[in-house]
Amino acid sequence: MENIKLDTSVQYLKGVGPKMYELLNKIGIYTVKDLIEYYPRVYEDRTKVTPIDEFQKDKNVLFFGTLVKPVSVAYAKRKKIVSTVVTDESGSLAFLTWFNQVYIKDRIKEGQTYLFYGKVSSVTGSRANLESCSIYDVDQLDKIQGLYPIYPLTAGITQNYLFKLISSLIIDNGILIKEIFDDDFRRKYNLVEANYAMQNIHFPKTFDVVNIARKRVIFEELFLFQLALMNMKDKNIISTNTNSYSDLDDSEFLKIIPFELTNAQKKVIAQIKQDMTAKVVMNRLVQGDVGSGKTMVAAIAMYLAVKNGYQAALMAPTTILANQHYLELSNYFEKLDISVEIITSSTTKRQKEKIIERLKSKEIDILIGTHSIIEDNVEFNNLGLVVTDEQHRFGVKQRMKLSSKGNVVDTIVMTATPIPRSLAIVLYGDLDLSIIDELPPGRKPVETCVVNDSYNQRVYNFLRNQIKEGRQVYVVCPLVEENEELDLNSVEKLFEDYKKEFKDFNVAILHGKMKNKEKDEIMQNFKANDIQILISTTVIEVGISVPNATVMVIENADRFGLAALHQLRGRVGRGSASSYCILKSNNKSPMARQRLEIMHKSNDGFEIAQKDLELRGPGDFFGIRQSGMPEFKLANLLTDTKVLEQTQEAVKDIISVDRKLELLENRKIKEALYEKYGEQLNNIVG
Repeated sequence: MENIKLDTSVQYLKGVGPKMYELLNKIGIYTVKDLIEYYPRVYEDRTKVTPIDEFQKDKNVLFFGTLVKPVSVAYAKRKKIVSTVVTDESGSLAFLTWFNQVYIKDRIKEGQTYLFYGKVSSVTGSRANLESCSIYDVDQLDKIQGLYPIYPLTAGITQNYLFKLISSLIIDNGILIKEIFDDDFRRKYNLVEANYAMQNIHFPKTFDVVNIARKRVIFEELFLFQLALMNMKDKNIISTNTNSYSDLDDSEFLKIIPFELTNAQKKVIAQIKQDMTAKVVMNRLVQGDVGSGKTMVAAIAMYLAVKNGYQAALMAPTTILANQHYLELSNYFEKLDISVEIITSSTTKRQKEKIIERLKSKEIDILIGTHSIIEDNVEFNNLGLVVTDEQHRFGVKQRMKLSSKGNVVDTIVMTATPIPRSLAIVLYGDLDLSIIDELPPGRKPVETCVVNDSYNQRVYNFLRNQIKEGRQVYVVCPLVEENEELDLNSVEKLFEDYKKEFKDFNVAILHGKMKNKEKDEIMQNFKANDIQILISTTVIEVGISVPNATVMVIENADRFGLAALHQLRGRVGRGSASSYCILKSNNKSPMARQRLEIMHKSNDGFEIAQKDLELRGPGDFFGIRQSGMPEFKLANLLTDTKVLEQTQEAVKDIISVDRKLELLENRKIKEALYEKYGEQLNNIVG
């Protein structure tokens, strides 16, 4: 076929009929570009031709064989069994069998020599048996010998068909892809040329060649994605127009808090102070396990902003959490004559109007709230610092909208969801990373056990004893309503069960379908110990702190991600009393048991997060598909962390000198960026 281009539909390729075109579409192949970027998942080692007398059971072998008898076809139990016998210079025999492939009778002839590849099923003396061997002509050795790519398939497409189709494009037609990196760039990052990489991913001779070819493709995938992230996220990453901080003395604030900061908190505060005096706008992610003291770090940053003449804002994902921040922080700031207000969906229109007026006239120094504070009518006088809590619950646009309410705004993002570094680089590519990896003294690890329903009565007895000692209990399950198909307990059924079992205690129910006012009232009653057992969905995952709650029971725990389980467990263990987490699951699968056992053994959020990423993959890390998380064709966030960090540096280097990618050497990069991420990049780059 002449004039094959990358955007040519594969339906016009030789050997692709209407039915095969539909099957190729099924695995995401529509164009020539899709086809040559459909990469092998593993490789079969076909580098060595093995004599028949050296065959070993269960080994894959590439060998020459001369047919010593005609191909025969036998019929048994609706199967057509095709067979023949071949030999080679070693004198041994190989008995070859195929099932339901009658065409082979016409493909190979007695007395002729062919090249075969297959798995040895058995060896007896000088006789070997093989099933379903691939067949090639002897002159194809140069093309076949080496590492043979194994592609992910769908029913109706064979490895051989895909191999020949890709081979016809790259080897026979010499199809070329666009090289986006110049020679200097490739030398700097030790990258091979794009077409060399493409050819040697599909048709490599050695594993060394595979590795350098794969590195090139992985680098480009991660590089373009992070370049897109850098441009889709805050545009002020390289701004030289920064806020002016002349007074970074936080001693007055430290005097009013009734405890000493941990060394980890002090380290992160030092990093924030360094950002405040740097020539770039602060964009910092503060990660810390539940209870590690992130809020206090944010409070000190807000104190320093106000002390230097700026206003600060803190945005939380729920009304419950916003109220908790307000109650805790206003208690400290009032002692320093710093004005704090809160806006949530519960704030009346009249109250909101008054707060906005005071905010504009700078009578309010710090505003705390939910996404309500990013509404257009909320205006600041001199916003200089924005703190967002549990960032993964907000979109990038929401954070940017809040930041846009000031001329130059420093940003701190807090999360209690420990994120492995590799994933943090991708999700928060524009943020510097701080980790609070130390809990305050006196915090006891939560004792965790895994049980099934046969332990119900023992669990009830344990809860009753805890409540009699004055403690409180959370019970969490995944669903609001009963779902028989999944056999999951719902909050409503659990609520009824617990009311019957604990008639002498106050049992309440909480779920996301309730109105905010109702949820707030229930949480406040729980905090006051008017409610002893709270049956809830995961709405309490990010919620109010109740130090008196010492037991967390999680129903159908196998249905949650490890990160979510760890977050839920973090609701208890906030006081001085010993605390417990009971993970209930009837799932007997080895994977489910393995995951829950990780929770039993570890209280380290970062260790758990890494295991969660390994077991579940990055897309489902938060229990939902993370918006903006791509399906990489070759890159793997677990195994390619070194390349990931390398690409992050490469992107920062390029953006620092050519943000709009207008220099001649960056034009092809910009074209590739728009080709891949054009919709997301509208009006952001150049």
